[in-house]
Amino acid sequence: MLPFCYPLFACCHCRMNSDILNPINLTPAWARLHQHQRATRFVHMRELFQTDPDRARRFTLQLDGLLLDYSKNRITERTLELLTGLAEEADLAGWMARMQGGERINVSERRAVLHTALRLPEGEAQWVDGEDVALEVHAVLRRLRLFVERVRDGDWLGMDGRAITDVVNLGIGGSDLGPLMVHEGLAAYAHPRLRVHFVSNVDGQHIARTLAGLDPATTLFIVASKSFTTPETLLNAEAAKSWFLQAGSPADIARHFVAVSTNAEAVAAFGIDTKHMFGFWDWVGGRYSVWSAIGLPVMLAIGYERFREFLDGGHAMDRHFFTAPFGSNMPVLMALIGIWYNTFYQAHTHAIMPYDHGLRRLPAHIQQLDMESNGKRTGRFGQPLDFDTGPVIWGEEGANSQHAFFQLLHQGTRLVPCDFIVPMNSHYGLDDMHRVLVANCFAQSEALMRGKSEAEVMAELAHLPGEEMDMLLPQKLFPGNQPSNTLALDKVTPYLLGMLLALYEHKVFVQGVIWGINSFDQWGVEYGKQLARRILPELDADTALAEGHDSSTQALIRHFRSRHE
Repeated sequence: MLPFCYPLFACCHCRMNSDILNPINLTPAWARLHQHQRATRFVHMRELFQTDPDRARRFTLQLDGLLLDYSKNRITERTLELLTGLAEEADLAGWMARMQGGERINVSERRAVLHTALRLPEGEAQWVDGEDVALEVHAVLRRLRLFVERVRDGDWLGMDGRAITDVVNLGIGGSDLGPLMVHEGLAAYAHPRLRVHFVSNVDGQHIARTLAGLDPATTLFIVASKSFTTPETLLNAEAAKSWFLQAGSPADIARHFVAVSTNAEAVAAFGIDTKHMFGFWDWVGGRYSVWSAIGLPVMLAIGYERFREFLDGGHAMDRHFFTAPFGSNMPVLMALIGIWYNTFYQAHTHAIMPYDHGLRRLPAHIQQLDMESNGKRTGRFGQPLDFDTGPVIWGEEGANSQHAFFQLLHQGTRLVPCDFIVPMNSHYGLDDMHRVLVANCFAQSEALMRGKSEAEVMAELAHLPGEEMDMLLPQKLFPGNQPSNTLALDKVTPYLLGMLLALYEHKVFVQGVIWGINSFDQWGVEYGKQLARRILPELDADTALAEGHDSSTQALIRHFRSRHE
């Protein structure tokens, strides 16, 4: 008997059987890649550059002010040919078409995946079940625009008649990481009067420290929760409301609190006027939601027109992704190269280093995007996977990271592929400093690739006595051959930042397709929340401990009871 078939698209039985009975790691394409990796694993990138003076040009792509140099990777034309064959074996083109066509490719939740629809220009349609959802998207954008312009122009007045000076976004996960990162990245475009703050952590010190020094009469809160039931967000919202009511009345809440949600009943019960509630749709996953009304704090900071440029940049990358051949497709190439290392080289981490202070939160955003999407051990139809999937994503801003973990990248025992991200121009003048920053970025990618050979070290140490040279030589040896991509932006503008984020979104999707994963659910996030709801009442000394806890958890609960004041 066939397993339960989700009524998603025609020939579902065939697709399920193909996934389950012919997993990607049992295909000839997979075997050929393993054979190719064994044959080429000792080839050094130095040799590849020396034998091919045109390598950098052939392994570089440019699109609207964004350059991807992927030449510093352990790849040849043959590698890319085999990886492209793997993508074809996984029916990547078919899955791209299903995504673009609004089919319910999020099979476990029976939802379409259409964050790309949030970026469509007016006049372009996106059909889902016979309905053009782009019309709804632009209707919400028009409401957001009117609200944003009132706040930015000083026409939205607080309870004592003064204009808003501070905006506090209350969210967590995708309702925090994306907007926070984009806001920081586009700080050069910020409104001179409005200061935007972000609170996510359920640790009370986060909101307490944020509210310290703010004036309730000039503070606007955004409660960002699609369901308006997210525990961390609601705890922060209640704390914010209690703080506000020390100076204002319940009637004033409507002037100082707005919601990004779809639960009108809960929003109204909180005291927020539902006329100031901005919704989005179940086909928008949290980690893709900065393009929606969740981006309201960004819009308030940079203005609607600049936010539209951000959306346009994302849409430009969408067009490129859905139309460019695999061999000249930025997201596809980055995804395939990532699979080459993660799955065939067993390189289980991937580092992201933005050489731009405003993009310092980008690694955290990509961390959620990638690890929440592809951190899966089962395929899209529940079949177990017996190969490695999503990597551990980490990183830090350059050049600070050079003085932290780059020692391991250069001379450690692990293979860690890297992405270097750097703007060619700064918003802030100080060109001498920016040139130093860019030089450091380029130097690190070159050093990781080149390494330093034994002959080069010996030449450096030639002035030393033999015994001292023998001791220092292995310490100063750099193996090199450490792979990296370099992403160079002309400048961190709303348009180019939109392109960059959409690039990573599509990269993650491509990898999920090839591994046979549903990249758009996140059941692993929910389990810990369930246990937390169970443990919370047990922290009260008057409550009996429930059965079923392990001895460690029981001891920790008792320790809290004994030490909590």
